[in-house]
Amino acid sequence: MIKISNRLYTASAVRELDRRAIEDEGIPGIVLMKRAGREAFEALLARWPEPEKITVFCGGGNNGGDGYIIAGLAQQRMIPVEIIQLATEQALSGDAHRAWAFANDSGVAMQSWQDYLSSGAGLASGVVVDALLGIGVSGEVRGDYRGAIADINQSGLPVLAADIPSGLCSDTGAVLGSAVAAAMTVTFIGIKVGLLTGRGPALTGELQFRDLAVPDLVYEGLGEQKMPLAAQRLELESLLAVFPPRERDAHKGRFGHVLVIGGDKGYGGAVAMAAEAALRVGAGLVSVATRPEHVPALLARRPELMVKAVTSGQELEPYLQSPTLIVIGPGLGRSPWSEQMLQKAIGSGLPMVVDADALNILSEGRVGANARANVGADASPWVLTPHPGEAARLLACSNGDIQADRFSACRQIAEKYSATVLLKGAGTLIAGPALASDGGDGDSAESSLWLCPYGNPGMASGGMGDVLAGIIGGLLAQGLATATATCLGACLHGVAADRAAAESGEKGLLATDLLMPLRHLVNAR
Repeated sequence: MIKISNRLYTASAVRELDRRAIEDEGIPGIVLMKRAGREAFEALLARWPEPEKITVFCGGGNNGGDGYIIAGLAQQRMIPVEIIQLATEQALSGDAHRAWAFANDSGVAMQSWQDYLSSGAGLASGVVVDALLGIGVSGEVRGDYRGAIADINQSGLPVLAADIPSGLCSDTGAVLGSAVAAAMTVTFIGIKVGLLTGRGPALTGELQFRDLAVPDLVYEGLGEQKMPLAAQRLELESLLAVFPPRERDAHKGRFGHVLVIGGDKGYGGAVAMAAEAALRVGAGLVSVATRPEHVPALLARRPELMVKAVTSGQELEPYLQSPTLIVIGPGLGRSPWSEQMLQKAIGSGLPMVVDADALNILSEGRVGANARANVGADASPWVLTPHPGEAARLLACSNGDIQADRFSACRQIAEKYSATVLLKGAGTLIAGPALASDGGDGDSAESSLWLCPYGNPGMASGGMGDVLAGIIGGLLAQGLATATATCLGACLHGVAADRAAAESGEKGLLATDLLMPLRHLVNAR
């Protein structure tokens, strides 16, 4: 059973949690709303202890109700507060209207959006609370709400978003048009998956979760067929717990042999980084098959590698007999040589981590066409590691289509290629067989989609994907199950980058800066 705070939900699933709490557990909706408002208000004061003013933008639904509660609490605390209403009192109903009454009885100053515009006063100081739209957004924000979002963002003031930044799709992390950019988001009852992927990480700011004292019973069974989880949030510590320590009589033959194939002319650095990453996470042996001109540099950089010069697919064949698995794609290029390398790798029947130009060649259909169609349960596993552009080519769609619904895209690629798929980007996603409690592949009602919460913008530099492919290959070589190795690899990669950035900053972060933190992480147990 995973932690409630690591379960990631769609909007419909959160609504079901709300319903269970209210109808099955007998918690009045207004009680939940007041708890949410109080939690958000206390989080605001913890972050900004003495706000000069709090301006709360309230919409017409329950998210607006949260805002009315926040404003009423601020008024009771004698903090200057004002509500900007995007919906009239008459348009409010149920718990949202009760929350309005609480703010009104507390003496909070309120004005309509139109009156606010007419006054020309604008937002001059303090903290802004976004309680406009909540989790109901699925299309483009329009009209007054779009204008309010623009005004909030243009103010330059710090923003606390109640539950989710308005305009951000809670199910996909996509934004159609405009969305609030928050400094902090306090989300309630269940973490909305869109907060952690796509545009979510850029707009959410500091994310805090509050369960509103909802009983654990409310969460039980959610994750089964009728209401599946959107994803599970990964934790490095729990994944490392299934990475076995080494016995005292260990030898290199027990930790696998990775063959990295790639490094077309001018791209030798990519295979060097992938190969060294595989070594740093503990692979017993690592070979590299590459263009002849790269051999001296690779051996000079890392003499522990076994580097083979290959000029054709035929020359590669003898080196496919001993490896445990193949990592193919780093620096592979898209030349006839590249296609020969991929064709021979596929023909070997070995497990593979497929990255970079190997993915692009696959998408073109000349090499490996139907290689994964109708594969049986005994087929060697593949791990595909596309970024959004490569994912778009694999699915014959646009980059925008991928980012509009990263979850669907990740699942589609996994199904099309009968593979475990790691879709890179903010909030990296992994789709594949479910993780069993012992860390192996197995059945689970919880989810077969995972989200890696680690990493930072400094990773937007060349070579990061090569290191990731090598990490996953090195873990697979040591006997970890496919989904486990992929999830652990993503987390190691992100945390290593976070540690490197914490030491020297995000700008100028290099892929090779991750190599020593990686070694420390895999030895942290």
